Amino acid sequence: MSWNPLKDSFRHNVSGPANALIDGYLAGRLDRRTFLRQGTVFGLSLSAMGILGVRADAQDGPVAVKKGGTLRVGVTTPSGPVDPMVAANQGSIAMYQPVGEYLIRAEPDLSLRPFLATEWSSNDAGTVWTFKLRDDVTFQDGQKMTSADVVATFNRLADPDGGSIALSAFRGIIGKNSASAIDDLTVQFELERPVGNFPYLASSDTYSAIILPASYSTGFEEAGFPGTGPLRMKSFSPTAGATFVRNEEYWDKANPAPLDQIDFIFFADETPALLALQGSEIDVVYQVSVQNGRAVVNNPAYKMVGTRSAASRPLHLRTDTGPWMDKRVRQALAYTVDRTGVVDGLMQGYAEIGNDSPFAPIFPVTNPDVPQRQLDLDKARALLAEAGVPDGFKTSLNVINTLEVPAYATVLQAGAAKVGIDLDIILQDGGTYYGDGQFGSSPWLDSTAGITDFGHRSIPNVYLTAQFQSDGVWNSSHLNDPEIDKEIGEFLATVEFEAQRKIATSLQEKFMDLTPTIYSAFLQFVFVTGANVGGVVPNSSGQLFLGQAGFVE
Repeated sequence: MSWNPLKDSFRHNVSGPANALIDGYLAGRLDRRTFLRQGTVFGLSLSAMGILGVRADAQDGPVAVKKGGTLRVGVTTPSGPVDPMVAANQGSIAMYQPVGEYLIRAEPDLSLRPFLATEWSSNDAGTVWTFKLRDDVTFQDGQKMTSADVVATFNRLADPDGGSIALSAFRGIIGKNSASAIDDLTVQFELERPVGNFPYLASSDTYSAIILPASYSTGFEEAGFPGTGPLRMKSFSPTAGATFVRNEEYWDKANPAPLDQIDFIFFADETPALLALQGSEIDVVYQVSVQNGRAVVNNPAYKMVGTRSAASRPLHLRTDTGPWMDKRVRQALAYTVDRTGVVDGLMQGYAEIGNDSPFAPIFPVTNPDVPQRQLDLDKARALLAEAGVPDGFKTSLNVINTLEVPAYATVLQAGAAKVGIDLDIILQDGGTYYGDGQFGSSPWLDSTAGITDFGHRSIPNVYLTAQFQSDGVWNSSHLNDPEIDKEIGEFLATVEFEAQRKIATSLQEKFMDLTPTIYSAFLQFVFVTGANVGGVVPNSSGQLFLGQAGFVE
C-alpha cells in the first residue's frame, strides 16, 4: 500500500477499531456500502472517509415544498401515557416526535447522522464513548441545552428502578450513573461492558431517547412540552388528537418547519384512517399494513413508501414445556412455512425473507451465505416421526390482533395443517396479549407459542439480549442455552466489524438448529401520503420526521 501523508495523518486521529475497519476496506474484505455505514458508527464523517477515496451514493436533494399550510396526519389513538419514559405504542410515540430530537438520527440505510451531537468517538475497547454537542440548541421553554440535560436524559432512562421502556436496550450496558458531563458540551458514557455499536443505542433507534431538560420529571404537558424540535405543541386531547405549530425559535435557522401547523387525528386503527385518506379528510397515514392497504397500493393518487427494516412478526415456541420442547418438532413447523408466499403474497413484496434468526438481511453483519431454510413438507413429516409424533398434534397459538398479524397466523396455520399440526389461533388485543410484560402474567411471555409485533432496531443487540439470553426480559421461547449466552456476550463486546460477522454467522447457525423462534419475513415500514405531500421522512423504526414536511410546489 502506498504511503499518503494525508491518509496517514487521518488514520492516526481515529480509534483502533476504526483503523481496523479502514484496513478491511482497503484489503477488499468490506464493500464500499458496508464501510460507509460502519464508518458512521465510529463517528467518521463522509468528508473524512472521502480522504480514503470513498464516496457516498448520490442522494436526492430535499423535496421542494411550499411554505405554510396545515398537514393532517392520521395515527392510532395513544393507548398509554404520552411520555418518552414509558411510551411503547405508535400513537404515544408519534406525539413527541415533532417536538423531540436525538443526539443522532439513524437513517433508513442504517448510517448515523449527527443531530444534537456533532461527533462521537470511543476508546479502543469500546467501553468509553464520548459525544460532542451542538452549542446553539435551546429547548422550547427557552433554556439552552447543555451536557447536563443529555446526562440527565440518559441516566433517567437507564435507571433500573425508573420503569423506562429504554431498559430493554440499556440494561447491562449503561446504568443510572453511566453518563457524565466532561464540560458543557461534552458527554461521556462509561459502559458496563464493551459495545462496539453503542452510538445506535444513543440514537433515534432508542425512540425514547429524545433529549429533555434535566428538570423534566414525567408526563406530557399540553403546551410547552420541552423538546428542541422544529414544531411545538399547541393543544392535545387524549382521545381526539393534537395540534403542533412551527417553533419560531428553532435552533436550526437554515431549516425551519415549512408548515404552519400539523394536526394529528386519532383513529382506532388503520382501516378508518385509510378511509379518511381516500375521502380527502387527512393527508398522511402514519403506518399501513399492506394487507389492509390494498386500495392505495400502486394507486397513483397516493405515495406509498416502504423502508427496509428489521421489523418482524416472530413466532416463538416454548423450549421448556409443551409440544415444542423437542427441537425436531420446532424445526418441523419451520419447514411448513412458505416464506416466498408470505413475502410475495401476504406482504405484496414489501418484505424480505427471514431465516429463523433475528439477523435480518438489512444488518451488515448478517451472513447471507448461511443456507436459507425452505418449505419442505417431507422433511417436516420426517422430523415429526423422529420426535415420536408422526400424526401431529393440536396446540394453541396466541396472536396479537394488529396489522397483518392475524392474516399471517392463518397462513402459518394452513401450512402446519399439511403435516398434522393443528394450531388453534387465539386472537388477543395488545393489552391482553402483552399483559403487564412480566413472566407469569403475560400471554406473550407465557404461552406455548405466540406471534408478536416486533419493531425495528438498526443493530441486532436488543433482539439478542432481550429475546434469546437466558435472562432476557423478552425471552418468550424460554431458551436457556449457555453457548448462545456466551456468544451473544462476545458479539456485543466485539468492536471490529469482521470479528462481529464471524460471531453473527455462528449465532445464525445455532438459531437455525435450535429454532426457538421462526422468522419467516422482515417487513418494510410502510406509510402513505397524498400525491401532493412531500418532505415526510420515515425511518425503519416506524418513525416519521415531519420537520421538513409540506405540500409540493
